[in-house]
Amino acid sequence: MARAFLFVLDSFGVGGSPDAAAYGDEGADTLGHIAEFCAAGAADREGLRSGPLSLPIMSGLGLLEIAKAATGSYPPGMPLPQKLYGLYGCANEISRGKDTPSGHWEIAGTPVTFDWGYFPTEDDAFPPELVEAICKAADLPGILGNCHASGTEIIAKHGEEHIRSGKPICYTSSDSVFQIAAHEQHFGLERLISLCQIVRTLLDPYNIGRVIARPFIGETPASFERTGNRRDFSVLPPEPTLLDRLIQAERNVHAVGKIGDIFAHQGISRVVKANGNMKLMDATLKTMDEAADGDLVFTNFVDFDMVYGHRRDVAGYAAALEAFDARLPEVHRKLKPGDLLILTADHGCDPTWRGTDHTRERVPIIAYELGIRSRPIGVRQTYADIGETVAHHLGIAAGPHGRSFL
Repeated sequence: MARAFLFVLDSFGVGGSPDAAAYGDEGADTLGHIAEFCAAGAADREGLRSGPLSLPIMSGLGLLEIAKAATGSYPPGMPLPQKLYGLYGCANEISRGKDTPSGHWEIAGTPVTFDWGYFPTEDDAFPPELVEAICKAADLPGILGNCHASGTEIIAKHGEEHIRSGKPICYTSSDSVFQIAAHEQHFGLERLISLCQIVRTLLDPYNIGRVIARPFIGETPASFERTGNRRDFSVLPPEPTLLDRLIQAERNVHAVGKIGDIFAHQGISRVVKANGNMKLMDATLKTMDEAADGDLVFTNFVDFDMVYGHRRDVAGYAAALEAFDARLPEVHRKLKPGDLLILTADHGCDPTWRGTDHTRERVPIIAYELGIRSRPIGVRQTYADIGETVAHHLGIAAGPHGRSFL
């Protein structure tokens, strides 16, 4: 019996979404615009990287053909490989919204067909009755922020007042999310986690997808730094996912990074935590050694989105892609005959785009198995095809929303 490895490069979109205009994202293209900036020298940074975007392993696995299928053109400055390996294509998202849970749940075979609740962009983000209920239930003197904001910027703005007053920093984004930043020592990490659990229960009437704990350290705006102890508190998926079906079939699902949080820890056998893409890769490689026949190892590489996409850091995103690509030979060496590796994404976050939010884009699908004949799989009409491909590969019953491309 084979194993499956599903890697989500969080926010690594390839442009071309047919409904991008409805989200204000027509023309967004995470891969294409990063490549364009690199080719022009605009994404060079002293000591970090220079020159055209170089992703030789993923290019050999069909990434440039994927980009052409998604947008109609190759990414600028990236040389075409002499030979291709594996299966390659892209997928449209049919879930409503462009947030992390929707993308991951659809990848796992369960599209989101309902509308999430969102907080307004003007004036106070959170209604006064909700703020009052939170402060009463958690015994808080009040909250700071109460707006749409970038996480790093709002911590720099309110961090010192938060330390003085004990008021948590609460903010949101264009996602269906309520985020709470608090100092790990002055406020307390466990207290922050408890506060998020309280807020999670109070948000159910608002149909909000996630509450995110954003702990930080430091004493001044210059030294404030978010830590790796982030926690996401998600609602449950609307129906059983690929992960639930694997558990029912007595398989193991190894959730690396924030996968467990995204699925509200349902359909998860084991959680493996790590902070940062390279440590996530280290943890994934170790988990690959430990995975048994029939298991799924499911990893989210969060830095592409959290550290570079949302902060509109083109050079950092490019360097992170190159660092990830350079480690793929280590993954290849861990594969056994019959194993399936899939690389994909959950949405876009074009670092050249206006604002700081996710972008509606197609996502890449790279699938590799030792000895597999290389071929295109076209533009898939739902991310759910990815989950159904894993289900087919691992020999469990198909779900209702997608179709295997094997």
